[in-house]
Amino acid sequence: MTSKQARAPRIAMVGCGYWGKNLLRNFHELGVLHAVCDADQERAAAFAQQYGVGAAAFADVLVDPTVDGVVIATPAEQHAMHAREALLAGKHVFVEKPLALTVAEAQQLRALDVPPGRVLMVGHLLQYHPVFVRLKQMVAAGELGRLEYVYSNRLNLGKVRREENILWSFAPHDISMILALVGSLPEEVTAVGASYLHKTIADVTTTHLAFPGGENAHVYVSWLHPFKEQKLVVVGDAGMAVFNDCEPWSNKLVVYRHRIDWKDGIPVPNKADGQAIEVGQAEPLRAECEHFLACMEGRETCRTDAAEATRVLSVLEAAEQSMATRRTVALAPPRPAGIGEGVMVHESAYVDSPVEIGAGTRIWHFSHVLAGSRIGRDCTIGQNVVIGPKVSIGDRCKIQNNVSIYKGVTLEDGVFCGPSCVFTNVNTPRAEIERKNEFLETRVGRGATIGANATVVCGVSLGAWCFIAAGAVVTRDVPAYALMAGVPARRIGWVSETGERLGSDLICPRTGTAYRETGPERLEPANGGIAA
Repeated sequence: MTSKQARAPRIAMVGCGYWGKNLLRNFHELGVLHAVCDADQERAAAFAQQYGVGAAAFADVLVDPTVDGVVIATPAEQHAMHAREALLAGKHVFVEKPLALTVAEAQQLRALDVPPGRVLMVGHLLQYHPVFVRLKQMVAAGELGRLEYVYSNRLNLGKVRREENILWSFAPHDISMILALVGSLPEEVTAVGASYLHKTIADVTTTHLAFPGGENAHVYVSWLHPFKEQKLVVVGDAGMAVFNDCEPWSNKLVVYRHRIDWKDGIPVPNKADGQAIEVGQAEPLRAECEHFLACMEGRETCRTDAAEATRVLSVLEAAEQSMATRRTVALAPPRPAGIGEGVMVHESAYVDSPVEIGAGTRIWHFSHVLAGSRIGRDCTIGQNVVIGPKVSIGDRCKIQNNVSIYKGVTLEDGVFCGPSCVFTNVNTPRAEIERKNEFLETRVGRGATIGANATVVCGVSLGAWCFIAAGAVVTRDVPAYALMAGVPARRIGWVSETGERLGSDLICPRTGTAYRETGPERLEPANGGIAA
């Protein structure tokens, strides 16, 4: 264990305003507050003195090796920028909601190349409320039966904002809870809003969500309401639950075992008394802060990570679009960071993050793309294929079933890998001897074909448009256009760029393209081909 791991994490608080001061208090009480940063230097100095820590500029926090984690509670439009800078500086990051103002910004954050194990957590506070945690457990266990309907009211008189509308200010909490309960994104989002205090900033919005499993939900938020209401109602076919955060703790979660009886073909409500559910009392914000520290130390998995925050943002964006167009918006699942348009990943395949996958590529059953890999456009990845880590594959490549392409292999554009062909990565492997530092690079040139069950020994290069016969074992560099066969493989002829074997006249029988030998082991098109 390193000394950094042995001591308690050290946290720098960035932004000490309306909500930041609450986070500041909690991290101080947890004994991990190390520095305070705020655009208002006098405010930062006052809090630093109150809590007995240093006041620092954000730039200094980023380069301070004693700061392990950064907690960001700056204005919403600065969240993505500050989170990006902190992640690239190697810090763990807790950023208040929203993670960003667009899905695209959130995807960029998720795609950053940051040190392994770094945490990016988003402050969706109510996911850490003990009452909601208990409610979520009840839904998951089927205690309310099949989930049918969820609605949420978050209403108050103020705090009115001018940098964001009520949807972005209040609704992220409720959307986060609803997505967690349903377990999927909605298919359709319909939202209406009204602006009273400012002609372009909505003060009241109602958002309806329709889910693929038949569940429905709506979120009603307003800061022009005569009294405070924070209520989440969950309706199942075997019971209903109400999470009312304005009630005393003992009555915050109440379950009603109502049911609908059918008499003479008519549904008749059969009402039951409410049953208060006992939940241990704890401050949600304290639980959230403790969870961040546990994630930093690797003891827990982040509950509200960047992926969860991106899902919430996708619903918010759809709601904004619906309000602007006065139409229902069909919500497509957000593409993971680095994934191009039209990429198909089979539900049984795994794609780690970060990766880059070009538009139109298809990844089939039981395949796995490891972190740091890049796959080009319009590729076909067959079944049970492993790619990576840090492998580069060009455009329009076809990789057949049961192929593993490990670190060190590069496929240029248009490469064909036949079923069960093999790339080695060390020359003299032993099970009991670690030789990862001996991996050798293997480059496969444009348009090359590797036949079924062929083996390519590491450290060699396969020239453009070469053709490796099925079962061949390649132990040395292969010239461009060479036709290779045997164990070990040797050149038995030449092939054209279309894969046709060339006769003694060196003319492609398919296209009529003429080739010429320019050396003992060198061929090129006589009048230019697709590529040399």
